[in-house]
Amino acid sequence: RVKFTSLMIFTVIWLTIVYFPMAHMVWSAGGVFFEMGALDFAGGTVVHINAGVSGLVGCLFLGKRIGYLKEALPPHSLVMTLIGTGLLWVGWFGFNAGSALGANGTAGLAMVNTLVATAAGGVAWLVAEKVAGHKSTLLGGCSGVIAGLVAITPAAANAGPFGAILLGAIASVIAFYFVTTLKAKFGFDDTADVFGIHGVAGIIGSIGVAITYAPFIGGPGDADYAIGAQLSTQLLATGVAIAWAAIGSAIAFGIAKAINGLRVTDAE
Repeated sequence: RVKFTSLMIFTVIWLTIVYFPMAHMVWSAGGVFFEMGALDFAGGTVVHINAGVSGLVGCLFLGKRIGYLKEALPPHSLVMTLIGTGLLWVGWFGFNAGSALGANGTAGLAMVNTLVATAAGGVAWLVAEKVAGHKSTLLGGCSGVIAGLVAITPAAANAGPFGAILLGAIASVIAFYFVTTLKAKFGFDDTADVFGIHGVAGIIGSIGVAITYAPFIGGPGDADYAIGAQLSTQLLATGVAIAWAAIGSAIAFGIAKAINGLRVTDAE
């Protein structure tokens, strides 16, 4: 739906006013959330909430596809969907484990968690489809895998394997409900469920890491770790990430629209 040139204009502005400031706030010494001790190992707020909320703003600016909710618009190729999901899962090991910045025990924990949380997310989506009265589907399984990957990102080395499994499964079920029920009620056309999966599961992961970090569920926190204090920090970081991405993306899309227009013609 979007003009390529306009997307490039948006990207330059978005990187500058949305992504870079959020990455600094969360990951850099001196950043407000870094100093507060916010947990985001590989990008729950910085990447997934940022991208999910920005995608939602973008689809609202663009408007719906021709024929949306009026005719069937199935994926072009489920084989390609499966291939893409597999490539994502393999690649995800790279930046989750790689965020340890070395081949060490932290990287090993992140790698294990990225495996089990994602598997739990895939299975949970299939079960949710069955419980909802549908057949379990390949598209659903792939969607659950992505939800699991997204949810474990901030908790990759901030959870034990059991906590990772729970986080992946819970995020997947909530994303399933959003995608299959709430999205139609809201009526926006988020074509690939960027907000419904990346945004929603990113929010669940960024908040849930406060719980998975606790030692009682196998997390790496010490004996005097306080869930309540960490949870308040995670909620603040998550809320700011949502607002920052929404406002910044609206500015970036607005500028791109003013300069070049956003949407291709109906004929195109």
